[in-house]
Amino acid sequence: MTKVIEQSEMQPENKMGIMPVPKLLITMSLPMMLSMLVQALYNIVDSMFVAKLSEDALTAVSLAFPVQTLMISIASGTGVGINALLSRNLGEKNFEGANRAARNGLFLTIVSCMIFAVLGGFGSRLFFTLQTDNPVIVKYGTEYMSIITIFCAGIFLQITFERLMQSTGKTFYNMVTQGLGAIINIILDPIMIFGLFGFPRLEVAGAAIATITGQIIAVCLSIFFNQTKNKEINISFRHFRPHRQTILTIYKVGLPSIVMQSIGSVMTFGMNKILLMFSSTAAAVFGVYFKLQSFIFMPIFGLNNGMTPIIAYNYGARKKKRITDTVKLSVLISVSIMILGLLLFQFGAEFLLKNLFDASDHMLEIGVPALRVISIPFPVAGFCIIAGSVFQALGNGVYSLIVSAARQLAVLLPVAFIFAKIFGLSAVWWSFPIAEIASMILSTILLRRIYRLQVKPLD
Repeated sequence: MTKVIEQSEMQPENKMGIMPVPKLLITMSLPMMLSMLVQALYNIVDSMFVAKLSEDALTAVSLAFPVQTLMISIASGTGVGINALLSRNLGEKNFEGANRAARNGLFLTIVSCMIFAVLGGFGSRLFFTLQTDNPVIVKYGTEYMSIITIFCAGIFLQITFERLMQSTGKTFYNMVTQGLGAIINIILDPIMIFGLFGFPRLEVAGAAIATITGQIIAVCLSIFFNQTKNKEINISFRHFRPHRQTILTIYKVGLPSIVMQSIGSVMTFGMNKILLMFSSTAAAVFGVYFKLQSFIFMPIFGLNNGMTPIIAYNYGARKKKRITDTVKLSVLISVSIMILGLLLFQFGAEFLLKNLFDASDHMLEIGVPALRVISIPFPVAGFCIIAGSVFQALGNGVYSLIVSAARQLAVLLPVAFIFAKIFGLSAVWWSFPIAEIASMILSTILLRRIYRLQVKPLD
């Protein structure tokens, strides 16, 4: 106890407790928003090059998307738990607890990598044969998914080390690591896919190799930054032993987030099955939508990554006004970005599909109305995303889980299936606006409740 008190007296107040909220939120979030925009750009470029191979190649990568989402969900969800616990300990000046959170979080990440490497190595082909009997799609998809799962340490460790930097407010370095990884991926994509500069032509497998190469290089740089720049925490594993209570606390917040984001993988898998009842082109359109919408949503997730430690820190420090100011400003920024995304999808859908993905006439016929309908509730989604991050930052990740499960499993998939059976493919896309409205209603109710029970009493 004496050691903790002495350390707290020696450490100056963290900027998350004293810097003006608008400046702090922008300082924390802008680097992450920019780096995630680069991430979204490389996701789009990845699919653009694959689309030049064939529509089957594009469909194969689209069908693998739920597995990629699942890996990111587990890494990010664990990171949310690490972030919330570590930031709260720093706010309370409990530096020993912060170090313990960082080390146990890294341990959980390594275990997750090993599990996915085994499952991906043995189960990739089965995953694709459950969705389609097209041999070309199965071949491309198995190659792609095997590589990204067996070498998944890159994405898992990259996300975890970035969360450690976010917890102490050093998000600038995450912009550097994410940006470098994405740029390397963009450069390697055409080289690996089409066999340029003497490299063998690897096609879809080349896209996967380019992806993991960028991730691994980003991890190496992120480790360097954590060791040299992140002085507020110590991630040395000397004499490390898993700490049961810390792991339970990380998963108390992180597990609902993992489940919540994993529900997205289930939704994507289910939606692909529904769309494949009509054609593989419909599934390809859905995959293209996810790539394009990431360019709109990724900055919001970057905003969340900057917002979450601010709220968690100030909750630990019992500073109510800083919490409410951060939430209000985050909602304003998020909804504004989503309005721009809505305009882009409404007026630029045909241009995006034709010029970025070499869309055929049949793909345009399906894709243009799909993008326009799905984008209608974007501003509502901006509010819901911020609300979900507030729940997680305040240690109530289960609220986010409830909203996500209700939106994607209780509303979106059932409505999409019913509309597909009764009205046909064009009606399936309307399940997205319906689900988003349900999400907004539930998010508002829970946000008011968490304010009344946890934030208001801080006075």
